[in-house]
Amino acid sequence: MRPFALISLALILPGAITLGAQAPNRYTCARAAKPVQIDGRLDDAAWEAAPWTADFLDIEGAAKPRPRFRTRAKMLWDDEYLYIGAELEEPHVWATLTKHDSVIFRDNDFEVFLNPSGDGRNYFEFEINALNTSWDLFLAKPYREGGKADDSWEIPGLKTAVAVRGTINNPRDRDQGWTVEIAIPWGAFGSRAPVKRPAPGETWRMNFSRVEWQIDTSDGTYRKVPETKEDNWVWSPQGLINMHVPDRWGFVTFASGPGGLH
Repeated sequence: MRPFALISLALILPGAITLGAQAPNRYTCARAAKPVQIDGRLDDAAWEAAPWTADFLDIEGAAKPRPRFRTRAKMLWDDEYLYIGAELEEPHVWATLTKHDSVIFRDNDFEVFLNPSGDGRNYFEFEINALNTSWDLFLAKPYREGGKADDSWEIPGLKTAVAVRGTINNPRDRDQGWTVEIAIPWGAFGSRAPVKRPAPGETWRMNFSRVEWQIDTSDGTYRKVPETKEDNWVWSPQGLINMHVPDRWGFVTFASGPGGLH
């Protein structure tokens, strides 16, 4: 999410041009055969039933250059949780923020957007970095309609874990990347909207985003390259630089059993 004027995703400027618009992606979320162990590694047997999403693209769509690094995600669900796993290729895994509800996208991050009703109202956002530091938010409506971020929303019973394939915050070596697992209890949403556990066949609007900054390591430390903007890579391209357009998010349908399709 981008609640600050200095970040481009916060706004749709008048006359903004929509590039690379496409139909929203679709995903079938398989039902987990057993609870997933949340350790960040995505190696539980339960994940074998979950297909990967397509590789993430630039937020504006396929007309833009392909991302420098691969990102993909997968999902499962059961009676207790929505499970989300992601794999982020990254030659230099770094993160700085350690306080919950920090502005996580100032680091490289992975972001989840959930609109259970599908009507563009009462939606939820979750961001996490490679140090397993998170930020959870609720918006009653998008920023362009006067919405405001409510980061007093917390996720009771949330489980998250990150596994780094390499060494974090060491610019002297080359890493493979990091993986993340998230388990969101179905009861997490009730303090802000009347959200129930989905029934098989029900569809939610969802999207995933990755913020990636250009980094310079020439002096043996991590520094953001001056005067460069963040890259925004997403599962279902928005067609413009703004994640807060829920009617452009993907469709996720909850299956009654294992298996699923992109």
